[in-house]
Amino acid sequence: MNESPVRTQAATGTTRVVRHDHPAPVLGTLGLFTVLLGAALPLIDFFIVNVALPTIDHDLDAGPALLELVVAGYGLAYAVLLVLGGRLGDTAGRRRLFLLGIAAFGVTSLACGLAPDAWTLVGARVAQGAAAALMLPQVLATIQAATSGHRRARALSLYGATAGLSMVAGQILGGVLVAAAPLSSVFGAGAGWRSVFLVNVPVAAVGLVLAARWVPETRSQRPAPVDVPGTLLLAASLVTLLAPLTEGRAAGWPVWTRVSLALFPFVSYAFYRVERRADRLGRTPLVPPSLLRLDSLRRGLALVVPFSIGFGGFMFVIAVALQQGLRLGPAAAGLSLAPMAVAFFVASLAGPRLVRRFGSRVVTAGGLIQAAGVLALAFTVWHRWSGLGPWELLPGVAVAGLGQGLQLPVLFRIVLSDVPTARAGVGGGVMTTTQQAALALGVATLGTLFLSLAPGSGMRDALVVTLLVQLAAVVLTTLLSLRLPRTVS
Repeated sequence: MNESPVRTQAATGTTRVVRHDHPAPVLGTLGLFTVLLGAALPLIDFFIVNVALPTIDHDLDAGPALLELVVAGYGLAYAVLLVLGGRLGDTAGRRRLFLLGIAAFGVTSLACGLAPDAWTLVGARVAQGAAAALMLPQVLATIQAATSGHRRARALSLYGATAGLSMVAGQILGGVLVAAAPLSSVFGAGAGWRSVFLVNVPVAAVGLVLAARWVPETRSQRPAPVDVPGTLLLAASLVTLLAPLTEGRAAGWPVWTRVSLALFPFVSYAFYRVERRADRLGRTPLVPPSLLRLDSLRRGLALVVPFSIGFGGFMFVIAVALQQGLRLGPAAAGLSLAPMAVAFFVASLAGPRLVRRFGSRVVTAGGLIQAAGVLALAFTVWHRWSGLGPWELLPGVAVAGLGQGLQLPVLFRIVLSDVPTARAGVGGGVMTTTQQAALALGVATLGTLFLSLAPGSGMRDALVVTLLVQLAAVVLTTLLSLRLPRTVS
């Protein structure tokens, strides 16, 4: 209970203190469902366009460079503004920012779905990413501030499960919607891609109504001002890295891409110095270096990065390989990943019980299982490429999904386990920014590797090489998991 003392003047001239009790914010079942819905939407939309890219290209005559901007524009705006979104929620109120973010997400999704040309779609996607960055940090911060004990552990496990399922479900849903093409009578043949954006509008409307009623308002007791230099330098760091890696191959690696990559280490170092100086002076930087001294957060993030790079790259590459290499339709390409989603869901449900018994060794076991699944996929692609389809892919994607479901929800719990409630928004922003930047980096690096190898070596060999690189990321994650503390709070 929070008590607010109020001084009043009695008739006798003496001052007495009256205390009003304010109940601590509690996130109920419907409130948790609502914020998890808000967590799912941005991640679904990062991946939902993967299977829609060929039809977007055909309908809008976009070309490779603009198609990559459709993906990268969203990812960049999203990653750059996530920590700022967390800080604004700490200051102005997390429920308020969640409402603003989900409303903006619905409006920008409508703009994407109605875009008349490729450049308009790119601009709408950037705005959609910014809206997602307002909404998503409030989810973890609200869970941290309005739950405790076993309920918090359960909520964080559900958040991790939601995040993983959303990334796979986005691709499945995208394939089904594109194939169904319910808008073709309005926009013409091939316009099923518009559905992947317009489907967000009613979902955002429902989320808005639920959030207004069931999500409690929370904010930091000591909100800090916006760190303008830190925000600008973080944005510059991410842009100088991700923009050239994403656009370089399609644009022919012009001078600006090489200059940008050369600037990245210097801009990143400047960001670190500015943040460290602000921390030492007692200010509140955008990403406090002192927060990174939390052992659980630092070790957890070290695993989230390679996991997300491999996962993001795989989801992009498999969509291209199945549609352009094997000429599968969008529905078949999307549904090929359904076993991964089912296995991930089953593993995430069993995860909390396994963690109570085996602690962080669940992450190690998940890494070994995921490695087996990726290796099985590489073997299947190499030996059965000409007849490859959903049934042939099933064993590999199912085993990989099972391993991922044992890893990701537990990693999220580990990262946030020791973050103080007062810094919930900052901690959530740091984690989601790291995850999103790593997902985008995976698309940029593994996607570039695959698309560079495919013309000369063929789709099969390019996919096998990419899967083996992902396998290296999985092995790294597994080895790093051995350094985690045994118990998970």
